[in-house]
Amino acid sequence: MRTPLSVVIGAGGTGGHIYPGLALAEALRRADPDAVISFIGTERGLETTLIPAAGYRLHTVDMIPFDPALGAKRFLLPAALLRSGAQARSVLRTQKAQVVVGMGGYPSAPAIVGAKMAGLPSVIHESNAVPGRANQFAARLTEHLTVAFDGSRAHLSGGERARTVGMPIAASLAALDRPALREEARRAFGIPGGARVVLFNGGSLGAARLTAAAVDLAARWQHRGDVHLLIKTGPAALADTRRGLIDAGAGPVAQAVPYLDRMDLAYAVADLVVCRAGSATIAELATTGVPAVLVPYPHAPGDHQTHNARVLSDAGAAHLLPDAETTADRLAALIDPLLAHPSRLAVMGRAADPGSHARAADLLAETVIRLTGQPTTTRELTS
Repeated sequence: MRTPLSVVIGAGGTGGHIYPGLALAEALRRADPDAVISFIGTERGLETTLIPAAGYRLHTVDMIPFDPALGAKRFLLPAALLRSGAQARSVLRTQKAQVVVGMGGYPSAPAIVGAKMAGLPSVIHESNAVPGRANQFAARLTEHLTVAFDGSRAHLSGGERARTVGMPIAASLAALDRPALREEARRAFGIPGGARVVLFNGGSLGAARLTAAAVDLAARWQHRGDVHLLIKTGPAALADTRRGLIDAGAGPVAQAVPYLDRMDLAYAVADLVVCRAGSATIAELATTGVPAVLVPYPHAPGDHQTHNARVLSDAGAAHLLPDAETTADRLAALIDPLLAHPSRLAVMGRAADPGSHARAADLLAETVIRLTGQPTTTRELTS
């Protein structure tokens, strides 16, 4: 009798690490419906809500961020890693895990440490063009490395042996047919007939800079009937944003929502996206072919969001706009000509290289399964 696949995935902090981990879990379940899959994270990040909501068990460990801003507290990192690694090892033993995956972000490091302690195979996936500190550390503990972008290899210990698999994204986005879903999406968001849609998406928690600029832009365009702004604020900023739109008299031209539970509908309805440049977002835009104005988060470690953004801006699929320049005036100057000439948006959409992102979850799942010694079913992984 075949032993079901048993995998533990380390992922947490932000959606940029969690959503790819969930996409991997989805692919593992496709390969083995009986697979036992759980996650390791902390009590601090979005994993406490996103992972249980997706139907997976979350084990939490006591880990602190890999953050230079900790000052003297950074000296606590070795002890925190040993403690949280031991906690992770206990999880692995209880679940009888066969392999461990680290998706990046500080909550994933204990999972890789725990795998080392338990003598289990492990693999990391680096999603950013410039790797984060957790994966730079974890890369020294495993010989199995995968990356979303070729450029990441140069920044990882042992990066020459890393395989580029792309960025795991949800199956609903990997196979998205925007034209086919467009009318359903417009009905779902209540978009007025004929209006072009600009989606403001600040990431998992929203982005204050993008939201403020969107409200100012809505006030400027309050009398226009040919454009509609869909603003994802994050839950904390929702009430203030809605109040700001009302005070500005911009209600008819804009709407604010706390979440976008159906990103397939969001990308289908959008003619243009204004967003941060997290790696998951870059992969989703490249795969779905949605034109974008990318505003990298200026305080991202190693300025990795700017490096991510250049993957699309250098190809002509997006405009790169510095955070400090993201005002209603600047956005209007960029967006107005695009909305006035839809052919320009079409050219941008075609310029995006989807790469292997649509297959990345299955390719990474194949790597994981291979480490257990079980036969794989997806196409052979290519470098």
